[in-house]
Amino acid sequence: MTTSALFKLFSREYQFTESRQSYHMPPTLDNSHIPTHSIGHVKSFVRREGRITTGQERAIKELWQRFGVDITSPFDPQRLFGRHAPLVLEIGFGDGEALATTCLTHPEMDFLGIEVHRPGLGHLLLRAFGMELTNLRVIHCDAVEVLERYLPDESLDRVQIFFPDPWPKLRHHKRRLIQPTFVSAVTKKLKPHGQLHIATDCDSYAYSILAILTATTELENTATDGGFARGPAYRPMTKFERRCKHAGRPVWEIRFAKCA
Repeated sequence: MTTSALFKLFSREYQFTESRQSYHMPPTLDNSHIPTHSIGHVKSFVRREGRITTGQERAIKELWQRFGVDITSPFDPQRLFGRHAPLVLEIGFGDGEALATTCLTHPEMDFLGIEVHRPGLGHLLLRAFGMELTNLRVIHCDAVEVLERYLPDESLDRVQIFFPDPWPKLRHHKRRLIQPTFVSAVTKKLKPHGQLHIATDCDSYAYSILAILTATTELENTATDGGFARGPAYRPMTKFERRCKHAGRPVWEIRFAKCA
């Protein structure tokens, strides 16, 4: 199928997705082209697969070779993108709309997105194809495993995590992604002066994140008062964030930089 034909097909499917109609996919669906891994630790996510549209499923099948990263061993991001450029890692990009917009408005930077939920993965691939993005690659894997096994140390200029699952009940706090061991793993991958940027609408999680990052000696708060930061211009508002603001819930921004 030609590129123009693919674009027309995916454009129709994207419009279909936007109309909020979807299909339940059969259980025999083949995703063998996307790797799965056995993780030896408690996962920082729950697979709430939900519904995936035919367009999203087709995007994963047809566009994975172009945008996807099959990781079986440590990889060199510069070879992956074919150039030397600032590299941003986004963990849990959701439907990918905000990440796609950021890629489009910052062509001078490369972006690596990690997501475990296939509907969001397919949605982002549709957008990436339609926008003709060349500075985006995606990984379908647990972020903890990627950080521990596959990314080289001091390779990232920024790690961004927007609205991670807050696990609000006290007994579930151990499942929160932002824990000291995770922050330590992230810090090793940041270049000197590289930033860790987290946003959440959960106040208890926000203060927990702030305390954990403040206690990490390799990081320093970019907010001069040692508290929460202002939202940066590079981050477009996500669909989830618009709902937060409509409901009157504040969004907490935490931005720390790795010490030189």
